[in-house]
Amino acid sequence: MNERSNMKKSLSLVLLLLLALWSSPAEAGKVLYQNDFEKAVLDQVPDDFLVLDGDFAVKQSDGNKFLELPGSPLDTFGILFGSSTNAGICVSARIYGTSKGRRSPSFGVGLNGAGGYKLKASPAKNALEIYKGDVSAASVPFNWKSGSWTMFRLRVRPAGDAWKVEGKAWVQTDPEPKEWMILLDEKTPPHDGRPSIWGSPYSGTPIRFDDLAVTIE
Repeated sequence: MNERSNMKKSLSLVLLLLLALWSSPAEAGKVLYQNDFEKAVLDQVPDDFLVLDGDFAVKQSDGNKFLELPGSPLDTFGILFGSSTNAGICVSARIYGTSKGRRSPSFGVGLNGAGGYKLKASPAKNALEIYKGDVSAASVPFNWKSGSWTMFRLRVRPAGDAWKVEGKAWVQTDPEPKEWMILLDEKTPPHDGRPSIWGSPYSGTPIRFDDLAVTIE
């Protein structure tokens, strides 16, 4: 009996320790990936990036390095980065674009691979959208400011037997919104896949990407 009792106590202590480690507040917000391009080689793409399409390259302006997508051709281009993940993570970035006449670019961040979820600003629609693959699955009004850096955050997390896709975007000089601005409820689990950035230079002007990060949420 003593041996069984001691074994149960030991197992209980192990389980409590594992639970404490799993639920530790220090784990939330843990950085899985970061890239501000300051150590990147100009006119190249970092080795850990997978270019899906587009002539991306590291450029520099006013002492700041960033990844740039040229203003032509007019199509949709993307890059995968970081490690393949599923849910419980958040991708963030700041993105710069400019309008030209009545034409505006579209850009954003993504999770769960090329066919996963994307949070995109669509200035031509005055909207912030969540895409599932290539289909817009949710949309809210959004006033984009041309010639400014826009901050993006996209999170996919489990919620019981379902999953929530949550996003927000704001001008860099403004405070971050406390609440998530756009939500999508999903019943099927997300696929494993790498985070991503996306750009569509419909205005014919370059799109810049900087301060990429992936964190546990």
